[in-house]
Amino acid sequence: MQATLPMPVPSALGSFDAYVAAVNRLPLLSAEEETRLARALRDGNDLDAARQLVVSHLRLVVSVARNYVGYGLPQPDLVQEGNIGLMKAVRRFDPERGVRLVSFALHWIRAEIHEYILRNWRLVKLATTKAQRKLFFNLRSLKADNRAVSAADAEIIARQLDVRPQDVLDMDLRLSGGDVQLDPCDGDDEPLNAPIRYLADDTTTPEALLDDARRDHLAGTGLQAALNTLDARSRHIVESRWLGDDGGPTLHELAAEYGVSAERIRQIEAQAMKRLRVALEAEGATLD
Repeated sequence: MQATLPMPVPSALGSFDAYVAAVNRLPLLSAEEETRLARALRDGNDLDAARQLVVSHLRLVVSVARNYVGYGLPQPDLVQEGNIGLMKAVRRFDPERGVRLVSFALHWIRAEIHEYILRNWRLVKLATTKAQRKLFFNLRSLKADNRAVSAADAEIIARQLDVRPQDVLDMDLRLSGGDVQLDPCDGDDEPLNAPIRYLADDTTTPEALLDDARRDHLAGTGLQAALNTLDARSRHIVESRWLGDDGGPTLHELAAEYGVSAERIRQIEAQAMKRLRVALEAEGATLD
């Protein structure tokens, strides 16, 4: 039997159009060549045979990927994902079943492209059940125009796809809803209704929460610990002057209470406040 000539592989061509042109020039395998290569891969794990099987069907992937350009994703990415599906098909292909690789590979190519579209078309997943997937990939082609699906049209489409009319209406509504930009691009005027304006809350950032916890601690347990470092007279002066609910006594009132001058009370208060500040700073350092 004549040996199959080595199958060329498209090199870095610089553009997607050049890639498409190159794969369309690649020779196709005959049924006999395909069977021989598939057996070599199955029985001897011949990677060169696998390469030739893949390369000879790259044009099939391009053809399938063209059917999904309406989802707004780059066609080169669709082809790349389809190529992954093709390689999976080649690995699983059984030449003894009497089916050509082109027929067997279609399922794997489409499945891989479908998964890619579902992962990347929208941030929020639209199709998670089998019925939803069927609607996702067929509703556009079954709609008469770009208008919303009517109840009557939903009945017709539902019968064609064996789903509920309400499922058709729900999917049409979700597909027709445009994505909303969370944060405007640089240079754009931030619209008043941009989600970032009402979703972002600076008061609940991790940094803000830590600052709040630190402040609460210093105002409670930390302050109590700092007050405990003062002598009884200094603590009473500070608590009565600054921590009372009614504004506290004047310097002259405290001077009369302790039998000293108002200036002496002011000095005691200033020294106590200084010691409190040092104690609170030390307490805060332990939280950092």
